Amino acid sequence: MSALDENSPLFAIAVAAELSGMHPQTLRQYDKLGLVSPRRTAGQSRRYSMRDVVQLREIARLSAEGLNLEGIRRILELENQVSALTGRVRELERALADELLNRPGRRVFAAGSEGDVIPLRAGTRTKKSTSVVVWRPFGPRE
Repeated sequence: MSALDENSPLFAIAVAAELSGMHPQTLRQYDKLGLVSPRRTAGQSRRYSMRDVVQLREIARLSAEGLNLEGIRRILELENQVSALTGRVRELERALADELLNRPGRRVFAAGSEGDVIPLRAGTRTKKSTSVVVWRPFGPRE
């Protein structure tokens, strides 16, 4: 059995209606309008997740603030996009971190006396120089 999370379809329509403080017919209407789309069982009855219930509460809040259903639909759509993109960014950050960890030593470098980049192997150091370099940022070279 898979682990339960916020997207697991757990609640029948009566329970979801009670948890969201709405009438079951309102939930059916929101499903029809595409505001909240619960999963369906084999017998086609609706099963709401905790995330669905949270969205229903958000719809009630936005409606109480005077937004119409089309405005609410657009806000939910944008919030879902942000959530999906945030998840994708986290996924890419993990992949990048894993890649960098699996390639040790590829990012080790030093700066040469002329400002050039000198790649180094992991665990090695550059030879120390005792020469003195005079830095003149704006004057003419002599």
